[in-house]
Amino acid sequence: MQRSEDALARGVPRDATTLPGVAPRPAETWLRIVQVHDRITRRVDSALHRHHDLSLTGFEALRRIAESPDGRASMGDVADAVGLSRPGVTSTISRLVEQGLVVRERGGADRRLLHARLTEAGRNRVEAAAGTHDEMVASLLGLLGDDAALVTDALARVSAATRDRR
Repeated sequence: MQRSEDALARGVPRDATTLPGVAPRPAETWLRIVQVHDRITRRVDSALHRHHDLSLTGFEALRRIAESPDGRASMGDVADAVGLSRPGVTSTISRLVEQGLVVRERGGADRRLLHARLTEAGRNRVEAAAGTHDEMVASLLGLLGDDAALVTDALARVSAATRDRR
């Protein structure tokens, strides 16, 4: 029985580096990055919904808040850490507030700043969901094998070069 192949991989050698002078085209690299991100995101999001009634975006927001000093973070900090727009973070935090996982509160010295703070239920939910998230991501990215450090370093350089410069 023949294995089904990824349509993009048909006719492409498994290790293109064995062919002299062959390097992936930028369009191929970009397509693979987008494809891997999309597939992992959908699988992890589905598992988090199924097991923890939490979206991947909600989980990432909760985790960032949990990792902040005093379990409390400004909306801007959450948006920056999770890669959301200001309206996107407002919507995500609103859903978490509705679920009783987060409360909004005004900042200390600057009362104009709005912060999100985890509730006890939020802390419990993010701790439970972290196991599901981390195990799935480790399992999927474990397929990189010995190339994990090389891929991580390369993506970190691209990320640093594209970071917003204010």
